[in-house]
Amino acid sequence: MDNFRDLYQQLILDHNQNPRNFREILDTDLFLDGHNPLCGDRIKVFIRKEDKRISDISFTGSGCAISKASASIMTTLLKGKTIDEAKKIFEDFHKMITTGEADLEKMGKLAVLAGVHQFPARVKCAALAWHTAMSILNDKKLDIVSTET
Repeated sequence: MDNFRDLYQQLILDHNQNPRNFREILDTDLFLDGHNPLCGDRIKVFIRKEDKRISDISFTGSGCAISKASASIMTTLLKGKTIDEAKKIFEDFHKMITTGEADLEKMGKLAVLAGVHQFPARVKCAALAWHTAMSILNDKKLDIVSTET
């Protein structure tokens, strides 16, 4: 069990130190800021959609290791997915980080964040990028997504 915990910690640190898709998408008007006032995480998620599919997704900003790792993993998983597939992945992810209930094999890379449910303050860190992306995909007209609203 300790070997798995160490591996998960290494994956989180890797995605934090070398985040994937950490850049602006300049040719899209689908972007939204997200903020977690408790931790100080601030991110911006960018999405390009083509034919009900996420053709590109990225993020910028700063935050704790869990927030950045979650955003990085999210972008790698959602790129190329349909909007409906992305929403289903979000539902499964949200259930995992809030209740701990999940088929970890099915969760793939997201399984590294399964233990977050044991730390309620960290759930908001892990969920920030996801809630921001889902607000974009659900066409919510917001200035900012906050974990405190």
